[in-house]
Amino acid sequence: MAEESEKPVATEESLMEKIAEKIHDHDSSSSSDSEHEKPESPSALKAKIYRLFGREKPVHKVLGGGLPADVFLWRDKKLSAAVLGVATAIWVLFELVEYHLLSLVCHILIFSLAAMFLWSNAHAFMKKSPPKIPEIHVKEQHFLLIASALRNELNQAFVILRSIALGRDLKKFLMVVAGLWIISVVGNWFNFLTLVYICFVVLHTVPMMYEKHEDKVDPVAEKTMKELKKHYMVFDEKVLSKIPLASLKAKLG
Repeated sequence: MAEESEKPVATEESLMEKIAEKIHDHDSSSSSDSEHEKPESPSALKAKIYRLFGREKPVHKVLGGGLPADVFLWRDKKLSAAVLGVATAIWVLFELVEYHLLSLVCHILIFSLAAMFLWSNAHAFMKKSPPKIPEIHVKEQHFLLIASALRNELNQAFVILRSIALGRDLKKFLMVVAGLWIISVVGNWFNFLTLVYICFVVLHTVPMMYEKHEDKVDPVAEKTMKELKKHYMVFDEKVLSKIPLASLKAKLG
């Protein structure tokens, strides 16, 4: 009787063990499936998103970071508005009022020197402290850094122009010619000061608007770039590939 009473207990324990193993196997398989079905990390998804001009950095970093990028992206609205207002006042003064730069500089210096001279001599009568005019010294290091950066940019530009002139890169040649032609056409529409002012206004508006709507702009830019590449490939196949560059290089060499 004792043996018969122990058999159902053993069978119940074996059934419970089998059920537990099945539950454990199901949990492990579901967890492994969920691991395989995990979505990609946000960084991986961002890496697949097309960005304008193939940039990998934020717009703030592309603009150099720091105060200039803050001004162009309107991070400090008061400062950005002040800079744009000063640029607009200068453009109105020179372009609409037709004021001359040399006259403006001379008038500002005359007014400033007269005010400081009168203040320095009248402080005794007014019972106020004389003005504290700081001594201004321009450091040589700053000029050397600017000159070095400018020299590097000029050398790089000369290298590119030389390679284009030697006929080594037809694509760059066409791009430079097209760019210079566009600049010449735009230069006929505006004078130099107005063109500089327009570029300044564009720098104060386009990057800020692009940063706000980059998720909408980038897909359109991607489609546009694909279409341009298709047209360029057709142009390259029908026109550029038929130009005998090898013979020209041999004659120049």
